[in-house]
Amino acid sequence: MIKLVAFLGNYGKEYAGTRHNVAWTFAEQLPFYDKLYFQQKFKGDWASADTSSLAQWFCDSQLLTTKDGGVPRVPEEAPPQIFFLKPLTYMNLSGESVGELSRFYKIQSDEILVVHDELELPLGTLSLKWSGGLGGHNGLRSMKATFGTADFWRLRFGLTKPTNRDIADYVLSKFTEDENIVLKTVFAQANELLAKLLLAPDPQRLIPSWGKKKVTS
Repeated sequence: MIKLVAFLGNYGKEYAGTRHNVAWTFAEQLPFYDKLYFQQKFKGDWASADTSSLAQWFCDSQLLTTKDGGVPRVPEEAPPQIFFLKPLTYMNLSGESVGELSRFYKIQSDEILVVHDELELPLGTLSLKWSGGLGGHNGLRSMKATFGTADFWRLRFGLTKPTNRDIADYVLSKFTEDENIVLKTVFAQANELLAKLLLAPDPQRLIPSWGKKKVTS
């Protein structure tokens, strides 16, 4: 099961709202974000929550409930707590922060969900992926360098790769007003997916439905 969710991005006001920071933007709109107590350690901002509390928050926000509207069941094999991390190392060294927290709490790479932007997917696409290539993403490269493997979970937000614009300039630019409208719809679906992932004994079962979901056209 997932024990750690790492939201990749760049630290600093100048990066807020940029395409490369879509994972941080997503984190900060989570319905339960204000219930998490973030502290600075492990080269990042980190927080933890009891899995039972998360299940209650999912119910309260209607992200995930039983058929009769009750609190979803926490699997017996679920970890007692789940960690949330925003590395403050800048994107290219994200793995250093994730690695420090993981070593301290003895979390394995296959128990980590990395949330990040993805140029190779169109805007409006949400994708759950296990392992695989790095797609030229420096944050993922840092993760592989730290853990010695690419075997970790990824929650990807499509950006749409530009055809006539410098890539670095593009990913460090802010979303347009129209793009933010699209993201709002994507985030609503991603909230549901994250809730399901954090209570899923086997995340693989979610891939057929969420492997590459086109949320908006």
